[in-house]
Amino acid sequence: MSPQECVSDNRAMTIPAADRQPVLRIVPMPADTNAHGTIFGGWVMAQVDIAGSIPAWERAQGPVVTVAVNSFVFKEPVFVGDIVSFYARVLKVGRTSITVDVEVFAHRGRTGTKEVVKVTEAQLTYVAVDEHRQPRVVPDSAGGIKA
Repeated sequence: MSPQECVSDNRAMTIPAADRQPVLRIVPMPADTNAHGTIFGGWVMAQVDIAGSIPAWERAQGPVVTVAVNSFVFKEPVFVGDIVSFYARVLKVGRTSITVDVEVFAHRGRTGTKEVVKVTEAQLTYVAVDEHRQPRVVPDSAGGIKA
């Protein structure tokens, strides 16, 4: 198995390359659990939204707001004590919108193993906003305004 894969329930899943840095890393606590003892899905969704907003804000060169969750898939549970890493990248830039892909991996390690499992993937769309919270044009990647 290559270093770009991990195994969960005998399924190989791609994990981020070693040179990619997560935009957010966090360890969920007991207060973040649901009635089943795993981390509440809403907690994961909130962290995904924060992680996705980081590259969107950078690309927009200013504030953004979430306008849509285009897709959201829970693949594996998250447990208390997992180190959860959120990787986000811009997929598409529109006139005022930015679509971001977020992949979430849990570094289990609670049992002495170094298991890394892809737990969630999502795509979200953000809109750049001005000081009046109104949509504004996303600058081109060189810093100018699009026509």
